[in-house]
Amino acid sequence: MKILAAVDGSSYTKRMLGYLTAHAEWLVAGHDITVLTVSAPVPPRAAAALDRDMIQSYYEDEAEKVFKPIRAFFAKQGVNATFVRKTGHAAEVIGKTAEAGKFDLLMLGSHGHGALTGMVMGSITTKVLASCRTPALLIR
Repeated sequence: MKILAAVDGSSYTKRMLGYLTAHAEWLVAGHDITVLTVSAPVPPRAAAALDRDMIQSYYEDEAEKVFKPIRAFFAKQGVNATFVRKTGHAAEVIGKTAEAGKFDLLMLGSHGHGALTGMVMGSITTKVLASCRTPALLIR
């Protein structure tokens, strides 16, 4: 099974890792796990004033802050995972990555604000679910 785990380093990511620990069947050999984090792009005016290498270094540093504890988690579990960093609008990038990679399952930590809050504030999870056909497991 090809699994895409979208992470942001928040407490919801930690809950997702806790879920994986409690449900070891997701961590067995044969599952191909890709961990994805998406960084918001540097605003165009700021990007124009910065060196391209500096911006790339910033994106890599931000991703590594998210990945470092997750790498340790998977190493402790004896699971090899692929780590992918992308830049853009999180919901759009997660949905496109799930579709393009032909993943069997998308795992997301969700804030669980509910329908009304999602409509008013715009939920990344809601937008991801609307933009792709990949089955999703939401962990709250």
